[in-house]
Amino acid sequence: MPPAIETTGLSKSYGTVRVLDALDLRVETGTVFALLGPNGAGKTTTVRILATLTAPDGGHARVAGHDVVTERRAVRRAISLTGQYAAVDETLTGAENLRTTARLSGLSRTAAARRTDELLDRFRLTDARDRQVKTYSGGMRRRLDLAAGLVRDPGTTRVVFLDEPTTGLDPRSRQELWDAVRELSAHGTTVFLTTQYLEEADRLAHRIAVLGDGRTLAEGTPAELKDRYAGHRLDLTARDPEAYLRLTARAGDGTGAPGTPDPGTLTLGVPTDGTAAHVRALLDALDPHRADIERFALHTATLDDVFLSLTHRESPAKEPARVR
Repeated sequence: MPPAIETTGLSKSYGTVRVLDALDLRVETGTVFALLGPNGAGKTTTVRILATLTAPDGGHARVAGHDVVTERRAVRRAISLTGQYAAVDETLTGAENLRTTARLSGLSRTAAARRTDELLDRFRLTDARDRQVKTYSGGMRRRLDLAAGLVRDPGTTRVVFLDEPTTGLDPRSRQELWDAVRELSAHGTTVFLTTQYLEEADRLAHRIAVLGDGRTLAEGTPAELKDRYAGHRLDLTARDPEAYLRLTARAGDGTGAPGTPDPGTLTLGVPTDGTAAHVRALLDALDPHRADIERFALHTATLDDVFLSLTHRESPAKEPARVR
């Protein structure tokens, strides 16, 4: 089966600022793909190009088998785009929002009503169908927003773009949206997700790409990235500020290994392979007199560790705050 999304050498500049630099991506059909990166790395620009809202300066991109430049209309028929904020009318009910969107998409009155009922049931909004959207929770609004993007024939929306969809949501609402994303994927829809929440990518994505300075720094499954770039981490808590300074100095001069310091908690995170022999060696190297470390804990790597490892040397954010 051909990929749902494929880019080759994709580039984009705004004036003298190069936002995308020969970006290559491949997203398999029916998967959830997460694009991560620091603010300004080019995530939103990538989504806008793939959704045909912005033209690339160079390279090629295909979505659902169609070129985003020469076949824009075909791409738009095959995709749905949901931004950071729900784009629904708060004065209308949930059912009215979906029926209106369906009619604007070309469905007949009968087909629009039938599709509205299907989507309200699919996104667990049937009980709230006749309530004004302004009474909905944040999670309900986002589910309605997703439903509105799928009002056309279910077989035509092949790729859903979600640009930081859970920004500002409380934990319960975020979980509700995660459930909706999993359901979309289970039905064969490809989901392309950008997010600032690394836990979100870890839980949802089949594959992840980390973007930095407009190019792919790394790509793989969450497990592959954690194993390749972070491994395990030994967290050391110093007895006092003076001991903390000694530990960080030893970690920085090569006695131990490069660490991730947290002065506020007197904690230093040091990479390790997780074996008992290596942990003992690190403890002896960083605290040879056994006087500076109050306690330690061994942690399996998280995507936060991967993200920090890959992006700590990246240049400051440069993607425009408003992309036209």
